[in-house]
Amino acid sequence: MKVLVLSPHTDDAELGCGASIVKFIENGYELLWVVFSVAEESLPSSLPSDTLKNEFLDVIRAIGLREENCNIHNFKVRHLNENRQDVLEELIKIRNGFKPELVVTPSINDYHQDHQVVANEAVRAFKTNASIIGYELPWNHVTFDTNLFIKLEKHHVEKKFELLQNYKSQFMKKRNYFTQEYIFGLANVRGVQCNSDYAEAFEVIRWIM
Repeated sequence: MKVLVLSPHTDDAELGCGASIVKFIENGYELLWVVFSVAEESLPSSLPSDTLKNEFLDVIRAIGLREENCNIHNFKVRHLNENRQDVLEELIKIRNGFKPELVVTPSINDYHQDHQVVANEAVRAFKTNASIIGYELPWNHVTFDTNLFIKLEKHHVEKKFELLQNYKSQFMKKRNYFTQEYIFGLANVRGVQCNSDYAEAFEVIRWIM
């Protein structure tokens, strides 16, 4: 299966569906991962501007992917709405070239302005060509429809947390959603909902069989 993973910023997809990405790769799926912003403006002033880009590349290498499996863009963080057409055209280019069967995007109920742009343009680009599912970032949601679960084993969740540890710049900020307790706790809750030890939840935006 060809899977397109969309990440508005460098760490979004890892946080929302990192364990599922590990499982996709383990299952031999062909993956293309697109990052739209390396969020240079969100970094502590003491760090180089390419810090998040390099941290993301460390994730790619740690997960066993090559750099040609990812596209990294440098749109200004929190300003993707000013570049909606550019985002759409990039997605259409991928639709016509890579031809994904499954698109994994932020939830359409995600209130972060950049996440909304990526999710909505993904629907515009792929609504008749691929199944589309939205991943969960609970701090950005008021509502989230858990109508798809990907069952996971403990090593998938362990690898997710290991990948997130590449983002040393974010650990410097002490973000509570980077903690081991949060990562395993949410995976355990979603697992309880689908009779599994661990899981990640998604909303189904479009399903094509």
